[in-house]
Amino acid sequence: MTWLRRHGAFVVINVLAVLPLLWLVVDAWLGRLSADPVTDVQDRTGLYAIILLTVSLAGTPLYWLLGFDWLRLLRRLAGLYAFGYVVLHVANLVWLDFGFNLTFLYEDILVKRYIIAGLAAFILLLPVFLASLAIRQARPVRGWRWLRYLVYPAVLLAAVHFILQTRLDLRLPLAFTAVIALLLFVRLPFIRSFIDRSGKRRVELDQ
Repeated sequence: MTWLRRHGAFVVINVLAVLPLLWLVVDAWLGRLSADPVTDVQDRTGLYAIILLTVSLAGTPLYWLLGFDWLRLLRRLAGLYAFGYVVLHVANLVWLDFGFNLTFLYEDILVKRYIIAGLAAFILLLPVFLASLAIRQARPVRGWRWLRYLVYPAVLLAAVHFILQTRLDLRLPLAFTAVIALLLFVRLPFIRSFIDRSGKRRVELDQ
């Protein structure tokens, strides 16, 4: 019971983050993907990535407001898993879609703006991910405090990528964009100070 209290949040977050990938693998194994499985994998890994990026982005303001330690864990793990799905998303594009033919990929980039936005988001997230791994191994990364702010433009670019590559129904990508914009807005200093005061008042009322 003590172990569950200490590690329960860690286990639950990991399981929830891995489930979409297992679901995708099972669907592929059982032949439940469409006639264009490469596009299915591309769409689903991209969706899982932006969901987890949004969850990670929400972890900080929720922690300011509620003060639960597991929210910081949620922020970190969701961010790491989000990057994992981004890697799968990019690998599926370069490997299964283009067969590592970089000439075709370059030609496609020139006419498809959503690929530019997506690759730019990946490039911005890569140093943040590598620095995060180094910190986990007790290896200080110079400038980490500023480096992690790359996540903000990366998430915005991911939202732009989602909008541009959606051909028909824009409601879902626009909804994600609105939530992401809100989560970035609450990080402005005067909004954060208000959230901090609200959190402190909540703690005082609980005591």
